[in-house]
Amino acid sequence: MALLTITCDDTLFAIIQLLEKMEQPQNIYSVSEITREIKEILELQLPAFWVQGEISNFVHHNSGHMYFSLKDENAQIPCVMWRSRNAGLLFRPGDGRKVNVYGNITVYEKRGAYQLDVLKMAPVGMGELQMAFEELKEKLKAEGLFDESFKKNLPEIPQRIGIVTSQTGAAIRDIVTGLNNRLPGVEKILRPTLVQGGGAAKDIAAAIREFNEYNNVDVILVGRGGGSMEDLWAFNEEVVARAIFASEIPVVSAVGHQVDFTISDFCADVRAATPSAAAELLVPDRRDVAAALHSNMSRCVNTADRRLTQFRDQLSSLSHGYAFRRPLDIVLQNRQKIDELLQIIGSRSGQIVRQKRVNHDSQQKRLDAMRPESILNRGYAIVHHKKSNSIVRSAAQLAPNDAVSLYFSQGGADAHVDKINIKKTMSELSKGS
Repeated sequence: MALLTITCDDTLFAIIQLLEKMEQPQNIYSVSEITREIKEILELQLPAFWVQGEISNFVHHNSGHMYFSLKDENAQIPCVMWRSRNAGLLFRPGDGRKVNVYGNITVYEKRGAYQLDVLKMAPVGMGELQMAFEELKEKLKAEGLFDESFKKNLPEIPQRIGIVTSQTGAAIRDIVTGLNNRLPGVEKILRPTLVQGGGAAKDIAAAIREFNEYNNVDVILVGRGGGSMEDLWAFNEEVVARAIFASEIPVVSAVGHQVDFTISDFCADVRAATPSAAAELLVPDRRDVAAALHSNMSRCVNTADRRLTQFRDQLSSLSHGYAFRRPLDIVLQNRQKIDELLQIIGSRSGQIVRQKRVNHDSQQKRLDAMRPESILNRGYAIVHHKKSNSIVRSAAQLAPNDAVSLYFSQGGADAHVDKINIKKTMSELSKGS
């Protein structure tokens, strides 16, 4: 495997340009300027690369950053790996350890020295799988799949547990035995899957999705027993990681032994060190449950006794009160209040009825006065124009010699119009002018 692969065309071109500038006699650089030129060429032109070497002068600073040199038999290069990048290392770097590191060349201007800014590190011997593991881990971490804010809480006492593992391995026996020893009543639903080899990752991811579609378990346990990195690799596949992260049901990852870490562990809501340890995480011990029930029952009994004593004291106090000693007096007093209220209601009701009757009589008289018969009784008449067969309301509707009918309160008469005076008012007509 070629650990150092750099395309040099751009770098050489930048160096040639710098040399040409430096050859000009009028170009005199300060130390800072030439250091900055070199820094730009190295940092901007050289891509990130893998390099292999032995660690020496290793210091893990209190700040969390790692400082060391990477060397071989002929040369060495200073390195730094910042805390944010080394926090996820699955091994402890140290002097004499041969490693593969991936990073960028940077220049520390103050000392005029270049160093390797390490982004990833893997011990030599783990090969391509370890590098693939680190790369996928960094990718998913950057996407937020490991963030604590997305972790779901496990149910306190689950009723049903969905199990994703092989039906023939040691893991399922350890899980079932652990659950039965702690809380036998919990229901266990196994979805058998492949746990290694071709197709295992897709099968595990499909099982997680099926439990979510079934939606009748309180928690999902995903795991298998120990093995080599190759044996556990299905739990490092991206398809499994994304299925765990997408699960609406809490997921516990229990893969391998305590020292084994997989991508599934980082994505799961809770990591169990082993399948047996998962049983301890998922359900409480029945003895603890029984002790808690006994304690709660004792508290309930004590609380009930205290409340009964309080109620008994309250009842005794009430029974010696005035209402219980003279109950008939209370009834008679309330009856007297009712009589008084009824009397007030009767009096107010009579007043309201009388007022309503007066208002009714007044309105009736006004209606009677407006009846046509009442108006005619006061000396008025209705004039009917025979030709137009209409009631005459104005002298302008008439012409000389028109025939009209007159209707009085009693009887009527026919007449002809002799003379018309449109301008005469009622008062003038009544005076005969």
